[in-house]
Amino acid sequence: MPYAQLSSISSRVEDIVSADAIAVGFVKSEEDGYELVGAIDAIASIEKFFDVDLIDEISFFQPAGKPGEILEIPVSQKATKADRVFVIGLGDQSTQSHRLAAASLGRKLRGKKINVSNLLATQSQDIRAHAISSVLGSYTWTLKSDAKTYQPTFNIVCKSEKIIDEATVIANAVCRARDLVHTPSNIKNPLWMAQQAQKIAKEGKLTIKVLAGKELVQFGGLRAVGNSSPKPGPRFIQISYSPKATGKKIPHVVLVGKGITFDTGGVSLKRPYDLMMAMKSDMAGASAVLNVVGALPELKPRVKVTALLMCAENALSGTSQRPSDVITHYGGTTVEVLDTDAEGRLVLADGLAYADAKLDPDYLLDIATLTGSATLGLGRQYGAMYTRDTKLASQLVAAGESSGDRLWHMPLIDDYQDSLESDIADFNHTADKGDYSAGSVTAALFLEKFTGKRKWVHLDVAGTARSESDAGESPKGGTGFGVRLLIDWIMSL
Repeated sequence: MPYAQLSSISSRVEDIVSADAIAVGFVKSEEDGYELVGAIDAIASIEKFFDVDLIDEISFFQPAGKPGEILEIPVSQKATKADRVFVIGLGDQSTQSHRLAAASLGRKLRGKKINVSNLLATQSQDIRAHAISSVLGSYTWTLKSDAKTYQPTFNIVCKSEKIIDEATVIANAVCRARDLVHTPSNIKNPLWMAQQAQKIAKEGKLTIKVLAGKELVQFGGLRAVGNSSPKPGPRFIQISYSPKATGKKIPHVVLVGKGITFDTGGVSLKRPYDLMMAMKSDMAGASAVLNVVGALPELKPRVKVTALLMCAENALSGTSQRPSDVITHYGGTTVEVLDTDAEGRLVLADGLAYADAKLDPDYLLDIATLTGSATLGLGRQYGAMYTRDTKLASQLVAAGESSGDRLWHMPLIDDYQDSLESDIADFNHTADKGDYSAGSVTAALFLEKFTGKRKWVHLDVAGTARSESDAGESPKGGTGFGVRLLIDWIMSL
């Protein structure tokens, strides 16, 4: 499906009224009542042009002023295309309120061939957030045979085309990540993921390497999970962005994404059945890191970034791994498998160990829909972040706030380390020893075993990578969480 389009326009009345509709913002306060906000001079010119008093119109409806609340006010056409003004609540005028307002407008107009002039934001950060969220709110994905392919165009009053260009790149990267997550698993498998990565690599002139079959002999976790579905079997996908050489040392970021294209739970079958319905989204981490790297050729940061997509299907078959199996991960660490439904950490462990041994990263991050415990602890608004590097954690929290992909720094509790002990292997992978009731924490402690002494961050996005409802910036289904966050953080290095 196509995505909504963004463009920058001037604040001249002639440019603004040439669209099909115009969007302006308002706030409500106890003392002053209603007030128009945004590009005020342009709004005043619009009121004069159409001979309309927008405050009078708003006051008639008595809206609460919550971010995203929309009124639609018809105006006389006066030899111009514009025939209506959308007046949108901006709450406290924070960047987050701008996101919600933009997403609300995008949702109202999605699937429609309409051109809208947008006057809501004036500050650079708000304009950027507003532009991105307009596209995200209008996002659609469907396989219906009679689906319409229209999407709105948002013309945003902005003096800097660069802001709109960057917003377009980031919004499209999030939407592409969502497309991959929404694709059903009878279409999507590890080979298909490799093919999507190859397309993105070709478009951006990125380097790519795909390993399969006997080439994966050292990747014990990936093979143990992926060999349950031997056709086409698991894939290790390495895709890299490198800026033009200048002779100066630049940081190297390695991103490792969980890419389970469908998760039945394996022999430890998911119960009840309806828990399996959303499992086509269990590759959201791999989708995120792929589209982060795919966006970088246009954004051109002075950072080398490598994404590792650990792709497998966790199926139930005669070749499935069994509870009580012992596998040997990349680098030689042995792990006792106790629950085949805890497969994500097994594939990530290989990727982390490979990155530490072969890629010499300055920063090593993994992102995965890993544990239900993260969702229980934080809900669906914050991703769980684990790292021992407090400075790095602060950088990522700041990137989360600026981008809209918010994080909460969780503790790596060493008192829980003994839960990973095994009588027959180096570790067990599900913290079977003891009863700490901290599944997200112990999963992070397990992954840490494979990171060497790198600056490492683990993002458990089981709650944020999928939305159970069509609300805010997210459609029901895949959200693309992590794409904005990681791009903003990489651009800040």
